[in-house]
Amino acid sequence: MKINSLVQSLFTVIIVFLLMLAGFSSCSSQKVSLFNGENLDGWVNHGKEKWYVDNGEIICESGPSAEYGYLSTEKFYDDFELSLEFRQEANGNSGVFFRSTLDGTKITGWQAEVAPPGSNTGGIYESYGRGWLIKPDPEKDKALKMGEWNKMKIRVVGNRVTTWLNGQEMISLDDDKIGEGKGAIALQIHDGGGIKVRWRNIELTQLSE
Repeated sequence: MKINSLVQSLFTVIIVFLLMLAGFSSCSSQKVSLFNGENLDGWVNHGKEKWYVDNGEIICESGPSAEYGYLSTEKFYDDFELSLEFRQEANGNSGVFFRSTLDGTKITGWQAEVAPPGSNTGGIYESYGRGWLIKPDPEKDKALKMGEWNKMKIRVVGNRVTTWLNGQEMISLDDDKIGEGKGAIALQIHDGGGIKVRWRNIELTQLSE
């Protein structure tokens, strides 16, 4: 009787442990593809600039008005690790916003910069707010391959933001205001005209705190 009771208790402990482990695994991360490679389902176009899909890529291109434009996710994401690839054609002044909201083409939030050489790609800029919060060391700009595919990774957890470009850590920033932010992921096209950027492999892993 004692042996049977011990075995039963041990079995119960193992089952509880496995259930806890399964629950932890399912809650700690969830990887999703934000772009299906075929159309812009799940995204919202803000402004008059051109956003379209070609050959499994999202293309942003200046329109006749040459104003700011944004393509934002319908869903909000708080803590995450986002990876994507971009290729700049002509003037590549763009960016990846996070925890951001939009009213027309006025955006509230933070941008991981995507720009031509010497223009702080990977730095963090707060639109309609404090401006540049942090710029990468100029030496790190060598990681950018203008006219070729580049891989950017952005990790946002609580107050902390870290960016990488082609495996090179660009910045790491701790900011209370970012920690309070809520909103979407958004791709930007800068004003001024003559801009064209290609995007692909946009994947996000949701992270628990």
